[in-house]
Amino acid sequence: MTLDDLLPAFVTVDGLDGRVARVHLPDGAVAVWSLASLPRGVREGDVVRLTVTAGDLDVEIDPARTREGQADALRARGARNATGPTGGVDL
Repeated sequence: MTLDDLLPAFVTVDGLDGRVARVHLPDGAVAVWSLASLPRGVREGDVVRLTVTAGDLDVEIDPARTREGQADALRARGARNATGPTGGVDL
């Protein structure tokens, strides 16, 4: 298997901390990457597409997948918050 067989691949930027970023890899693992290896202007929550063109690795933010991921996260949050706690609170 070659790198070309694995691409395009997508990673999601989970967090930025100084000069490093935590990214979720396609296999579900979390890795720490140098911020310099990601596109300029990358933000938490961005989905980054990795492709190979003429032997060179291209890394770019995928706006459509980023919006899709953000919408999925909002739906999941809404589902979690749809049911409030049951019972009373004793103070």
